[in-house]
Amino acid sequence: MMSQAVDEKTAGSHDPANSHPQVPGTSTTRVDFYVLSDNPGRARLTLACRIAEKAFAQAHKVYVYAASAAEAGQLDELLWTFRDTSFVPHVLADARIAPDGDELPPVLIGHREAPGEMGTFLISSEIRNVPISLLINMSQDVPGFFDRFARVAELVDAGENHRRLGRERFRYYRDRGCTLETHRL
Repeated sequence: MMSQAVDEKTAGSHDPANSHPQVPGTSTTRVDFYVLSDNPGRARLTLACRIAEKAFAQAHKVYVYAASAAEAGQLDELLWTFRDTSFVPHVLADARIAPDGDELPPVLIGHREAPGEMGTFLISSEIRNVPISLLINMSQDVPGFFDRFARVAELVDAGENHRRLGRERFRYYRDRGCTLETHRL
């Protein structure tokens, strides 16, 4: 798992809400909330790329869950260009890929729920079993499949609606017994 915050200078504190009583069917998923201090246009997208890059550098597999097909396309483009010295191998989950036997890139980008067990994604009209440890959630909702992942990264910008929805997601995860961390950037 990713052992450090994206930016060590801005690592957040532990939330005392972790002691909230668990409900039946609780999760051991760790959820990191990355809270941006401002709301510039592409900040969340760039942060998603930075987190994916760090996970890739630590040999983790990542699923970036975009809010829409358009956002998935933006993330696909940005992962090639967000940093001059960076290379993050990735593929859109809907993209045509090489035949069976070839390994998938470490980062998958999609906007649909992952069917089946953890890390099983519909790729090129077939299901492949891909062990993935990190889910980067770009959606404003809690993905129904979040508990298939060891880690979830929630990205929250300074917009009033984003903050409100982020607090709702925080409560949802807390009520299910997830380990929560907040990183203010």
